[in-house]
Amino acid sequence: MWTEKYRPRTLSDMVNQKEIVSRLKMFVDKGDMPHCLFAGPPGTGKTTAALCLAHDLFGEHFQGNFLELNASDARGIDVIRGVVKDFARTMPLGDVPFKILVLDEADALTQEAQQALRRTMERFTRTCRFILVVNYSSKIIEPIQSRCALFRFSPLSREDIIGRLVYIAEMERVELDDGGVEAILYVCEGDLRRAINTLQAAAAMGGPVTSDSVFMVTGKARPEEVREMLGLALKGNFVQARRMLHELLISYGLSGIDVVRQIHRELFNLDIPEKWKVQLADTVGEIDFRMSEGANEEIQLSALLAKFSYIGSQIGG
Repeated sequence: MWTEKYRPRTLSDMVNQKEIVSRLKMFVDKGDMPHCLFAGPPGTGKTTAALCLAHDLFGEHFQGNFLELNASDARGIDVIRGVVKDFARTMPLGDVPFKILVLDEADALTQEAQQALRRTMERFTRTCRFILVVNYSSKIIEPIQSRCALFRFSPLSREDIIGRLVYIAEMERVELDDGGVEAILYVCEGDLRRAINTLQAAAAMGGPVTSDSVFMVTGKARPEEVREMLGLALKGNFVQARRMLHELLISYGLSGIDVVRQIHRELFNLDIPEKWKVQLADTVGEIDFRMSEGANEEIQLSALLAKFSYIGSQIGG
């Protein structure tokens, strides 16, 4: 996979996150580090930063001194008492006096597992340092948070993602046009891992990577089509808007939740007064909740378009 093939191996190769990288390089220079909590949105380099830190610290002894576990797969207390404890209490190889254990998606750990982890972190600090990788630091219990240095990863900038996509496309000899780049940026929303996976999936179709191929492999409707559908509803063309919605669902195979989320995203780009955006945002939230509770998607989406038509009539009136 291209996400692994082009994953940085050292901190110097990291994309953006310059402040975090500089702090981690200080750990490498000193040969010491605290327990760490890496928090931030998906695809911003949290796990990669942990891997790069370990590579720079351990060098040739990386394999024996590094362990990565995904807490989503192993989230129970038995894993903490077994695998984690066994790794943490053994002595490291080489000159660095500790190992590194990475718990990816640690916010999926149960409360009991986190309590057991806290005790393990306290007991084996001399031989093992922990890096907890999370999307939401608030889901980690306070005793663990207080024992970790917090690093907050921010979404990657548009320029950073474009630069990486262009580089990978050149290395893989894939033709990537401007429309394809913009489509990937729209779909990935700052998630570089998702952007690279989308690029690879679109390239696998053969031919140049264009906006058409990107939206086809990701199962997303074009933003301009969603805007056109909402525009029709606001103008009072409810039946035509509903017909377009049906075509989008059939053409792209989207779920109702996917459509609602795209509508929510495009809602704020509509040229309507702020107070009506507030009402529509509230309705979109209600429709999203109803569908997550099992309500019929077609009926709920029709009701949402009906609300847009009603708001449109109020604005016109």
